[in-house]
Amino acid sequence: MSDSATPGADGASADADDGDGDDGGPAQVSSPDYHSENHTAAQTCGWTANAVRGEGKCYKNIFYGIESHRCIQMTPVVKCNERCVFCWRDHQGHAYEMDDVAWDDPEAVVDASIRLQKKLLSGFGGNDEVPREVFEQAMEPRHVAISLDGEPTLYPYLPELIEAFHDRDITTFLVSNGTRPEVLRECDPTQLYVSVDAPERHTFDEVVGAMEDDAWERLLETMDVLAAKDETRTVLRTTLVGGENMHHPDWYAGFYQQADPDFIELKAYMHVGHSQGRLDRSAMPDHEDVVKFAEEVGEHMPEFDELKQVPASRVALLAKTGDTWVPKLKKGSEFWERDPVVGD
Repeated sequence: MSDSATPGADGASADADDGDGDDGGPAQVSSPDYHSENHTAAQTCGWTANAVRGEGKCYKNIFYGIESHRCIQMTPVVKCNERCVFCWRDHQGHAYEMDDVAWDDPEAVVDASIRLQKKLLSGFGGNDEVPREVFEQAMEPRHVAISLDGEPTLYPYLPELIEAFHDRDITTFLVSNGTRPEVLRECDPTQLYVSVDAPERHTFDEVVGAMEDDAWERLLETMDVLAAKDETRTVLRTTLVGGENMHHPDWYAGFYQQADPDFIELKAYMHVGHSQGRLDRSAMPDHEDVVKFAEEVGEHMPEFDELKQVPASRVALLAKTGDTWVPKLKKGSEFWERDPVVGD
């Protein structure tokens, strides 16, 4: 499961009650911070709200060029096959049996995602502190982060969903735990993130809490899938938890190299949400600790000689080049020329 929506770190909140919601799903789906249609859920990322108000942008803007106020944070499935100790979500209700799900087709999920985003942001239209042109841009999303909750590869039409977003000229940023390599093999998002939260099997079992016995083997297979991706930008993402998985940087480097990724993100665990019941606050690394560990990993990966960092998000990026933006997101590109709000 992704932690891209970590409250307090990337701005989203997780104030749901314990237990299941009234609809039988995870409690957070019943939270007023989540809006959902059937199995599609969306939430306003705190950085999206900040960007609308002119109060800063997500580190993904700094690293990759994503316009925070125009990014949908959603998931096509609020179910997960892992129980990561650092996850801020409520593990209750996250059963991943799919027999009872009436799946919407990809076009319906795209429509629902856009509707939910507009509903979530509609209140900013009456805020005098929000420039009208910024609000109008926010109401025409150009990016989608398929990472809000659950494991997206459990949605049976994920490759088609990605294509459906692309058909709407919306870039896709998919985050996966890597347990469905056969699905990821067929997925070609704008950028593909896979979580690597342990350098070896023992730590994986302790930190990730996979519900399937072969999850580790499947993650290894996913590294081969990523290495075979020629057109899709690939990112390995590690949530660093003090006292749990911040060890053996050389082993991480060896693991990472199997996937031949374009980028490596190392980000601090944040002591928020339901993770507070599993971990002590001391497990949350300082930004300096994150950068130090990234540098130690980089010592074993000399080709990744660029290190970028965003202290506010306690995140470091290892890259082979200083130019890390998605090419089509650079200013003046055809992508922005086609923009319905600011394009020519």
